Amino acid sequence: MKRSADAMTEPAKPVFLTKAERERLALERRQAAVSDQRRTALDLLQSLPRAPPPPPPSGAPPSGSNPAPRDSSNSHRDSSDRDRDRDRDRDRDRDRDRDRERRRDDDSRRDRDRDRDRDRDRDRDRDDSSRRDRDRDRDRRDRDRDRDRDMERERDRDRERGDRGDRERDRLEKMAEREREKELDAIKEQYLGSKKPKKRVIKPSEKFRFSFDWENTEDTSRDMNALYQSPHEARLLFGRGFLAGIDRREQKKAAAAHEKETRAELRRKAGVEDRPEDDAVDKKKAAAAEMYDAFDMRVDRHWSEKALEEMTERDWRIFREDFNISYKGSRIPRPMRKWSESKLGTELLRAIDKAGYEKPSPIQMAAIPLGLQQRDVIGIAETGSGKTAAFVLPMLSYITRLPPISEENEAEGPYAVVMAPTRELAQQIEEETVKFATYLGIKVVSIVGGQSIEEQGFKIRQGCEIVIATPGRLLDCLERRYAVLNQCNYVVLDEADRMIDMGFEPQVVGVLDAMPSSNLKPENEDEELDEKRIYRTTYMFSATMPPAVERLARKYLRNPVVVTIGTAGKATDLITQNVIMVKESEKMPRLQKILTDLGDKTAIVFCNTKKTADMRAKDLDKSGFRVTTLHGGKSQDQREISLDGFRNRRFNVLVATDVAGRGIDIPDVAHVINYEMPSSVDTYTHRIGRTGRAGKKGVATSFLTLENTDIFFDLKQMLIQSNSPVPPELARHEASKFKPGSIPDRPPRRNDTVFANH
Repeated sequence: MKRSADAMTEPAKPVFLTKAERERLALERRQAAVSDQRRTALDLLQSLPRAPPPPPPSGAPPSGSNPAPRDSSNSHRDSSDRDRDRDRDRDRDRDRDRDRERRRDDDSRRDRDRDRDRDRDRDRDRDDSSRRDRDRDRDRRDRDRDRDRDMERERDRDRERGDRGDRERDRLEKMAEREREKELDAIKEQYLGSKKPKKRVIKPSEKFRFSFDWENTEDTSRDMNALYQSPHEARLLFGRGFLAGIDRREQKKAAAAHEKETRAELRRKAGVEDRPEDDAVDKKKAAAAEMYDAFDMRVDRHWSEKALEEMTERDWRIFREDFNISYKGSRIPRPMRKWSESKLGTELLRAIDKAGYEKPSPIQMAAIPLGLQQRDVIGIAETGSGKTAAFVLPMLSYITRLPPISEENEAEGPYAVVMAPTRELAQQIEEETVKFATYLGIKVVSIVGGQSIEEQGFKIRQGCEIVIATPGRLLDCLERRYAVLNQCNYVVLDEADRMIDMGFEPQVVGVLDAMPSSNLKPENEDEELDEKRIYRTTYMFSATMPPAVERLARKYLRNPVVVTIGTAGKATDLITQNVIMVKESEKMPRLQKILTDLGDKTAIVFCNTKKTADMRAKDLDKSGFRVTTLHGGKSQDQREISLDGFRNRRFNVLVATDVAGRGIDIPDVAHVINYEMPSSVDTYTHRIGRTGRAGKKGVATSFLTLENTDIFFDLKQMLIQSNSPVPPELARHEASKFKPGSIPDRPPRRNDTVFANH
């Protein structure tokens, strides 16, 4: 009742009733009206006067006879009637009270039901209002979203309309320009006369001239004629003779194999089964062919089976051809064939053995003997060919012959300086140098950007034999007097072309000028060197040799020996190059498909800008790849963490700029992907050189678009040289037929328009 009273005190709110609720309320009102009518009728009956007693029966005695007993019976009857009326009134009052109590209970129950229904209706109304509010909010959000979508669509339509208007305006301007040109031509023709081209008469000799030049694509004999696919080789003296200029032992083995196949073919045609005696004869002949020339003085042995003293000039020529080594210079020493034949110290040989270097690479075979003679060297080798050890080992051998760094000479600076273009490459060279220097007690210090220059200067002042640095930071240390190079006589410029491309030429020149010039070798190569003096030795390594590097070499190198392994600027044959012509929108799906197919193998994705690298890394990370980034916008600690995580396989995808494109050695990189093509083929060579290292095979995939026309010509030539497939879109493109900046061949004069003078 309290709740109903409180509800009555609240301000009335409009209540919306359903049809069923209205019917129920109408029925309740009708029942209440009927009950009120019944109550009113009952009260009216009770208020009416009581009826007279009924007349006596017909058999009763008359009123005049025997009055005394009649009066007593009447009085008795009156009293009983009164009692009966009293009882009836009492029963009526009791019934009335009972009816009143029942009506009161019905009213209270009806009030409770009404209050409960009102509360339920209020709760339902509140729920309906909250639901209507939610629906109203949802409708408002939908309207806002639709309005935003419409506004965006309208903006796109306006933008497209503006672009269409710009294009239409450009078209109209071009048409107006053409109309003006036509009008000017018409005026010139009217006042100056028309210049009719002179008809050129083609000579019969030119008309029917036959071109005898063939192109490689016109030779279809090898594809069309099966005879050229399996050429017949001469069998001199039924396999017992030899062809000049070809290894005789190989000819003997080929003849034995051919004889075995011929006999097997004859037995098969004759239907004769193989006998054990025939197999024994074939095995005997094969063994004789394998052991051929062991005691035959007419046939020389291979250089790999000879001792060093038995090597002839022909053997050394074959050795250089086998490893594709070429020299340019004078008084060149013999290359070394294996570590035991080098003149390195025993400690260094033990360190090489512990490092797991089984046999030297071609650049090491050629460059280490030159370094041991303190000759200036320019090394041009393929990426991943072991250039680091080629200059580190001679440098360590040179330092072991000098007095150790002590308090007396530590202020004069280090004995050797190695400069690299990037921090990562410098730290990688430091790791490779420490691997060997630990066994010799030689101290190595790395000086790169991104770290405290005071701490690095303190390390140099404490004394060290080798400093490995980037040119900018090393020049800062020299200018701030943190370091001096008074006794530095060994200089290595690794990835010299990259340092020049990055604009480090002034810094490199500044560092080289800070060294003493009195220890330079004489320019006359015939002049004898003083064995007691220590001359400056300069190593310069690179995968390419642009003109700026040659200019630097002519200034600071004395009578250098140029060692070339393979072809300069060419990628190793262990790399499978795939170039795909795609649109910009197709790059990301193709990249995700390639990385998915790789599985757990590692891959490097190269981009041209730091922003693009971060965006691609974020997209790959959302796709579920374990990806990290490496570019110049990261601090030194972040770059080291990214490289260590990639080397330790915590990440299997590295998205990088050209910071990671030079010299960085990451083992077992299965795939290199050029998401954005570089602007030069040299950068492309270094990028794909991150795979296919240390004799292992690798794959390089490049996404090429029509915006990369600057590299089309050089890329096509490189793919042709490496026998890699050239996409037909690249082969047909006009930019791939002429080198950028060159003038194409003059077209035939018959297509020229010649004007005659009047």
